[in-house]
Amino acid sequence: MKTFQSGERVHLIDKKERPYAVTLKAGEIFQHSGDRISHDDIIGQPDGTVVQFSNGKLMVAVHPTLAEYTLKMPRGAQVIYPKDLAVIPMWADIYPGARVFEAGVGSGALTMALLRAVGDRGCVVSYEMREDFAATATKNIERFMGKVPNHFLQIRNAYEGIEIGEGASAWMFDRVVLDLPEPWRVVPHAARALRSGGLYLSYVPTVPQVMQTVQALEQSRVFTMVQNFETLLRTWNIKGRSVRPDHRMVAHSGFITVARKVENNIWNSEPYNAIEPASQQDDHVIKEDEYLGDGLDIP
Repeated sequence: MKTFQSGERVHLIDKKERPYAVTLKAGEIFQHSGDRISHDDIIGQPDGTVVQFSNGKLMVAVHPTLAEYTLKMPRGAQVIYPKDLAVIPMWADIYPGARVFEAGVGSGALTMALLRAVGDRGCVVSYEMREDFAATATKNIERFMGKVPNHFLQIRNAYEGIEIGEGASAWMFDRVVLDLPEPWRVVPHAARALRSGGLYLSYVPTVPQVMQTVQALEQSRVFTMVQNFETLLRTWNIKGRSVRPDHRMVAHSGFITVARKVENNIWNSEPYNAIEPASQQDDHVIKEDEYLGDGLDIP
């Protein structure tokens, strides 16, 4: 059975199921609303145990899941929400043993999801421009996962290129995952760094950003099967016979763009035109057999 150790991050859950993050340290005291508990009373206890504060208050101590941890960990930059952290490794097809390039480490949430997916046999190479973000991410990763020997974090600018070596020492990445303000500037570098059949994924919050990203992928002429989507999460309140959606939801957070690199993109061999000539921009007239719904007056 897993027990709590000094240096670990734990969550104390009150009766209203509110989590309070605590980094355990021998001899320290955690105080909450005038009540207190010694870290020594938690260290060595099994995961999921009930702990008692000095005034009799009870809480449950648990090891946080990755989703819970990312929402409560210290931040240098805005974290990617768990709903997107779950989707990104699936759509980028991050598998055990994969060689993944990541740019934009931020607070380390996505990095941890990638490291979990590649396992011990894979590796994640991360570029981060800001030293303060890199320092925060490193602490967050080590606090949750310990030392990770197959994570290589560098203070570098992905807009300037992705190092893959030269000659006999050159090697390609299986996946490129970007959480940057301008991922389109990395697309040409990703085209060179990815192996044939490799996947590209980027995450941006706004429509202009995703438009420029798709344009860059199409202009590169080596990426195909471009897909764009967002994920929405709506929780439900279920109490007895009262069943309804919650009044609040985690709606739009970002657009995910996925594309595959191919040796010869036979579907994109013509020069790319961002806007069709005016002569080709005829208004589309809806025909009766094209409409499947109700309530539309067909002229």
